[in-house]
Amino acid sequence: MTTTADPPSASPPAGPRSGASRRVKLSLSLVRLGPLLMLGAIVVIMTAASPVFLTSRNLGNVGLEASVVAILALGQLMVIITAGIDLSLGSLIALTSITGALWIRDFDIVSGWLMIPTMILTGGLAGAISGTLFVKGKIPHPFLPTLAMYLAARGVALLISGGTPITGMPASVRNLGSARIGDLPIAVLLVVALGLLVHLLLSRITWGQWIYAIGSNREGARRVGIPVDRVLISVYVLSGMSAGVAAIVVSGQTNSAYPTAGLNLELYAIAAVIIGGASFFGGRGTVIGALVGALILGVIRNGLNLLGVDTAWQLVALGVVVVLAVELDVLRGHLETKLRTIRTDEKEA
Repeated sequence: MTTTADPPSASPPAGPRSGASRRVKLSLSLVRLGPLLMLGAIVVIMTAASPVFLTSRNLGNVGLEASVVAILALGQLMVIITAGIDLSLGSLIALTSITGALWIRDFDIVSGWLMIPTMILTGGLAGAISGTLFVKGKIPHPFLPTLAMYLAARGVALLISGGTPITGMPASVRNLGSARIGDLPIAVLLVVALGLLVHLLLSRITWGQWIYAIGSNREGARRVGIPVDRVLISVYVLSGMSAGVAAIVVSGQTNSAYPTAGLNLELYAIAAVIIGGASFFGGRGTVIGALVGALILGVIRNGLNLLGVDTAWQLVALGVVVVLAVELDVLRGHLETKLRTIRTDEKEA
């Protein structure tokens, strides 16, 4: 008796699911490029609206305007990746600049070698206090301890300064804040250097992997042995130090330290990080995204200033951009879920 072998089973032809998968992948890629596409669109609009916008001098102005928010955004990024938030950064600019300037007022020492480390260390200390309150105080969300630091830091800055600015910054501080090489501000080079440093921290060492893991699932990270408490405190220390660095730039731009510096800048930093594609729920965010977000804000403010648009309408425009960024994040989450569903269906087919 002869038997007939079954014909080899053919792979199913690419069907509707494969086509849907490709379409979702393409849509997801476009959404992930959303911040860059948004920046490109805004640049095109501003270029068409103002012939001055694309001049090298004005592009330097854009970089200078965006530099402070960009520095704060790098610190805020690390916090947001852990599903946290730091509301204290604007007030810490005031506190750290005044603290550093005490060398000038109280000791008559005009030295960047003393002032710059004092600013950065003061910011780190304030961040350590916020992080420790959050972690060791078992506070359910960092909103509360950083809000407390936001209020306390501004109050201390007002107290120790007597409510008056301290003028006459060292040359090194003035150079970091406002000097240029040609039309390129030194502050932009500082942002690039800090961006590279934060990128290395997030992508090249275990600590960076830990903060993404904590943001994705804090309890899961704790169960696999990640020192969650220490990592969280370190993130707030670095965030506070970013405020100290930003204070150097602000003080250099104004040649003074004043207790009202940094008003609302923490909100711009948060906006930059979210516009750049980070998730408020943690576990996602990149250095490039945060810097692109800061640049978008800088381009909008600069372009609208060139066009003579009222400050109130500038705030409205920035608010619209933030809403669009949040909607892009919602759309990204929807597309990622849809893509996972399609892939699961394909495996089961």
